[in-house]
Amino acid sequence: MSSQRVIVVMGVSGTGKTTVGRLLAEALGLPYAEGDAFHPAANVAKMSAGVPLDDDDRRPWLDAIGGWIRDRAGLGGGVVAASCLKHSYRDRLRAAAPDAVFVHLTGDRPLIERRMADRKGHFMPASLLDSQFAVLEPLRADERGFAVDVAGTPEEITARALAALRTFES
Repeated sequence: MSSQRVIVVMGVSGTGKTTVGRLLAEALGLPYAEGDAFHPAANVAKMSAGVPLDDDDRRPWLDAIGGWIRDRAGLGGGVVAASCLKHSYRDRLRAAAPDAVFVHLTGDRPLIERRMADRKGHFMPASLLDSQFAVLEPLRADERGFAVDVAGTPEEITARALAALRTFES
């Protein structure tokens, strides 16, 4: 795999983006960034209150992530976890790092709902899962990336992602 590659681990809330992103970064020897850390305080407050973000809310968040991936693309690559549910959001990130690869974590809704219900201390309530699925646009042919099913352990999911990355880069 190219050492300059930036990997964006994407998907709806509860798919394990943070866990898998960290494991991927560790396996690849790349720095990791948590997409949630790029949200302005107003976005976190809005989501904590159970209000979905709109495109205007997401622009500064996407631009901040875009700055990080642009920098990382020139500094040896990196892995960031960020929902990036719409094609237009991914386009915004691709404008910053055209060779970014998207790893779309997918899974069946009951599994994702259970995972969201079981997690503690996250600002994103399970009540917003419907809004996430409503805006989710799967990867298109013009986007570099692939889907990985989230059934199984984090290690199994990461192994599938690493295998797909190797195939993708071949």
